[in-house]
Amino acid sequence: MVFSSIEKVQDNLKAHRYIADRSLATVIYLAVSLGKPLLLEGEAGVGKTDVAKVMSAALDTRLIRLQCYEGLDVNTALYEWNYPKQVLRIRLEEGAQRSKEDLGNIIFSEDYLIRRPLLEALQSDQDQPPVLLIDEIDRSDEEFEAFLLEILSDFQITIPEIGTIRAKHRPYVVLTSNRTRELHDALKRRCLYHWIDYPTFEKEYQILVAKVPQVREVLARQICGFMQVVRKMDFYKKPGIAETLDWASALIVLHKDELDGDVVQETLGCIFKYREDISKMEAEIMGKKIDLEKVLEDYLARHFG
Repeated sequence: MVFSSIEKVQDNLKAHRYIADRSLATVIYLAVSLGKPLLLEGEAGVGKTDVAKVMSAALDTRLIRLQCYEGLDVNTALYEWNYPKQVLRIRLEEGAQRSKEDLGNIIFSEDYLIRRPLLEALQSDQDQPPVLLIDEIDRSDEEFEAFLLEILSDFQITIPEIGTIRAKHRPYVVLTSNRTRELHDALKRRCLYHWIDYPTFEKEYQILVAKVPQVREVLARQICGFMQVVRKMDFYKKPGIAETLDWASALIVLHKDELDGDVVQETLGCIFKYREDISKMEAEIMGKKIDLEKVLEDYLARHFG
């Protein structure tokens, strides 16, 4: 086994600046040990994609990423034929007395195959299997989701002109979903499942300090406290960890050491990505429906006395 224990998973991820709680570390440990795909669901910006990235770093292996979108097809995800190269070979063979069958065997061989992410992961010849990230699978069509079943079950694909290609080394597979649509049960059955929620104050503070070490302790606590408060409010899109890190970096660039109402208003574009959410937050601050200083003072007092 690559990871000798769940604690080793947590230590290795932490060494690469990813803070994983025990439940996430456990499912990663089991996915690697059992050779099962790992399906991660959660709101956008909570660190699902980073799991695959940090796994590849911790395992010292290659990351192969397939970004899903509506209309994604086999040619983009798996393979396509190198038509210009095939045409060139056909022209070179015009003077030779080859049968159509022999010529077909030549141009429809692996030498004329362009490998896309899925096939690249199956045919990786490195000693350590790669990490295959199938990102935002919920954005793809149901037909493509069904196509994945053979790969995730047997780690093989069938190319009509060549035959069945099996994985030399079974890749570590991580699928992510923002749950914009429900995934089929057949896909879920092939995976280990984990929901990544918004972090607690303590976890978010650890993540922030690990990812943005320049941030001052007081500011880091204020940022995390503010985010905890905001996520309890009713917004169209609540900010995730990604927004926390962006906001902290922006405040450092602006040479801010503490939060106040003016600073928050000036930097709301780092936290919210919809005009309605920004307008609502401005109204909360301006109308004193949320007293920023009081909220932070009370929240931090509960955590730090």
